[in-house]
Amino acid sequence: MRAHQIMKKHIISVSPQTSILDAANTMLRNHISGLPVLDEKGALKGVVSEGDFLRRAEVGTGRKRSAWLELFTGVGRAATDFVHERGRKVEDVMTENPVTIDEQTPLDEIVHLMHKHGVKRLPVMNGQALVGIVTRSDILQAVASMARDVPDPTADDGHIRDRIVRAMDETAWRPAGFQVWVRNGVVHLHGVIFDDRARQAAIVLAENTAGVKEVHDHLCFVDGYSGFYVESPEDVKAAS
Repeated sequence: MRAHQIMKKHIISVSPQTSILDAANTMLRNHISGLPVLDEKGALKGVVSEGDFLRRAEVGTGRKRSAWLELFTGVGRAATDFVHERGRKVEDVMTENPVTIDEQTPLDEIVHLMHKHGVKRLPVMNGQALVGIVTRSDILQAVASMARDVPDPTADDGHIRDRIVRAMDETAWRPAGFQVWVRNGVVHLHGVIFDDRARQAAIVLAENTAGVKEVHDHLCFVDGYSGFYVESPEDVKAAS
């Protein structure tokens, strides 16, 4: 899946000269948390988001800087913060030179860029032209779409079991004595784990196998040092 398949093509934007009040009202009115900033020729100049409005003098959230700290950060930083906290136009608070992607950027790269740069949206460019926006909510919708069950004619119990076993054999956290029982798409996991994080990993592995309807955890935990033994939470609950 690529950017052009999930991006929003209807772009709501503001200009560098738009007032902060108007930009904030535009976000509220359209239920969005960020806007691309375009100049009079339609060129992308930056992005303004709700995060840019957090440090504002009007609401008393401006930075409190000590003279000692300013000695190390310099007057330039203090001047920049002053503009950001008291500026009246979008150009005073926007993020310039934002990270962008093109229409063919794959989904995994989009996620990587958002995580790396700590952003919630990425402008989609075709050359110098802005053609769309991809946000975290667009990715969430894509995940939901891809996660829908797709009929698999080979997803009978035998195939399900074989797929889980093969996938588990490729992991570094494979439970000792691992066994899988499958009946009508309902999976039962058995074995011994030595790190309880492997329990959730095993369950997720099974849940992601085509044809699986439900997963039951019977994995026992054994402490490698003391030999302390604990049955799965599901089995403990069933026995109580």
